[in-house]
Amino acid sequence: MNQPQLQPNIITPDTFDFPLYTRFNRDVRSLAAEMDQNSTRKLVDAYYTIQENRMAFSAQARELKTQDSPSELVEFLSYNLQLMEKSLKFPLEAFAQSTVAGQWALSQYGIGPVLAAGLCAHIDITKAPTAGSVWRYAGLDPTQKWEKGQKRPFNAELKTLSWKIGQSFMKFHKRDECFYGHLYKQDKDRRVSKNEAGDYADFAKEILDTKNFKANQTRATLETGILSDAQIDAQARRFAVKIFLSHYHAVAFQAHYGEPAPRPYIIAHGDHVHEIAIPGDPFA
Repeated sequence: MNQPQLQPNIITPDTFDFPLYTRFNRDVRSLAAEMDQNSTRKLVDAYYTIQENRMAFSAQARELKTQDSPSELVEFLSYNLQLMEKSLKFPLEAFAQSTVAGQWALSQYGIGPVLAAGLCAHIDITKAPTAGSVWRYAGLDPTQKWEKGQKRPFNAELKTLSWKIGQSFMKFHKRDECFYGHLYKQDKDRRVSKNEAGDYADFAKEILDTKNFKANQTRATLETGILSDAQIDAQARRFAVKIFLSHYHAVAFQAHYGEPAPRPYIIAHGDHVHEIAIPGDPFA
């Protein structure tokens, strides 16, 4: 006898009641006051782990749908993880809001509570006398060398956060409110012009001499004395991130010591060197 075919459920925010989520959300908020830099670092890591798993479940659900297989339970898991992500933002934002530098970071378009809390948790201003020390700690100093078998000369988690910040500025560079996104776009346009003029030919040769590229489009581009589009974009993102981190350092330094950070937190831009004013400087 033929069995009746069950109609697939459609997973939406209104499909289920989530009592466990409600309790989890309440408990997370009540525990937020116990956080310090160390616990915040772990919570930021947990947030991104949950996010990665949520995205993996979402991808699996999409694949199941293409195969006409039931996907409701996998979607259910993905949605629960999404709710957990949302809950964790509250204590992370509260931690960031507890510092002047965190408040300033949150005021910048493209910096959310997870990124702001991560910066506050990883950067100890008492161990960062200059903006350059923050750059080095974040793995943004091009002179740093990490040889096999040696201790990593930078903080891997902070480097990842810096990469995520650069991605955010790139994503929002068309928004009027995104100050650092505009810096990214301006710097990229400048670098594209210099690249087309052949100004990076020596650098392209250096990359070819020091890195092992397979026979691909990137190698072919470099052999013409031109950097690839991806390399130019990465340089512009790093530029915007370094300016942002120098501003973060300046705010954190003055908040802690009660005096301006050592000048200059200056970086070459274009064919000259100048200081870029801190947007929304709380000490201006």
